[in-house]
Amino acid sequence: MANKLHSRREFLGTGLGAAATVTIIGSAAKASATGVTAPVGEGPFYPIHKQSDRDADLTRFDGSTERAEGELVIVEGKVLDDQGNPVPGALVDVWQANANGRYHHELDPNPAPRDPNFQGWAQVLADDKGHYRFLTIKPGAYPVDENWSRPPHIHFKVAKRGHHELTTQMFFEGEPLNEVDALFLALTKEERESVVAKQEMGQTKDGEEAIHLRFDIVLKKA
Repeated sequence: MANKLHSRREFLGTGLGAAATVTIIGSAAKASATGVTAPVGEGPFYPIHKQSDRDADLTRFDGSTERAEGELVIVEGKVLDDQGNPVPGALVDVWQANANGRYHHELDPNPAPRDPNFQGWAQVLADDKGHYRFLTIKPGAYPVDENWSRPPHIHFKVAKRGHHELTTQMFFEGEPLNEVDALFLALTKEERESVVAKQEMGQTKDGEEAIHLRFDIVLKKA
């Protein structure tokens, strides 16, 4: 297990101890412009193979009749520019671990179970008002090494011609692991606020109870 967790730390570009971890991550998480969503590292598990199903419902994969394990989460918000204008047609690329903390990725050394019903990756286009929305499950925390576990988070890559592409991570409000996460701690207070989604209870279109998260994304104009 120790070797597997160590390799996971190496995938994240660390492996030199806690102090070096913060230094390396801090240099990667460059300060954002005022009001712009802070960048956070892409990580090693961005999908490398195309999959047949990349729609806005991550809870069922490729027509599966069973839903993925885990707590339902609705994420929605607007993609805006740094002047507060909507960015219609922005591509919102999201990927995450399943409820057990494992990515659907060949290089993930986590021995936690896979979930064949979990899509794990979606690509959503913002509408003409910059609004986007997707349904997923709350990702599980997972260990990087014996002293560091990543909190629940969702990866975002957002792009639109005429704007700087943004790669970041969305954190869940109130998670204790946020306060000891090296990537989160490498950000300033203002930057942290820009990557924490606001939470309230909501429902899916079918009336099922779900965590409802608001996560607006602000891109810097090119």
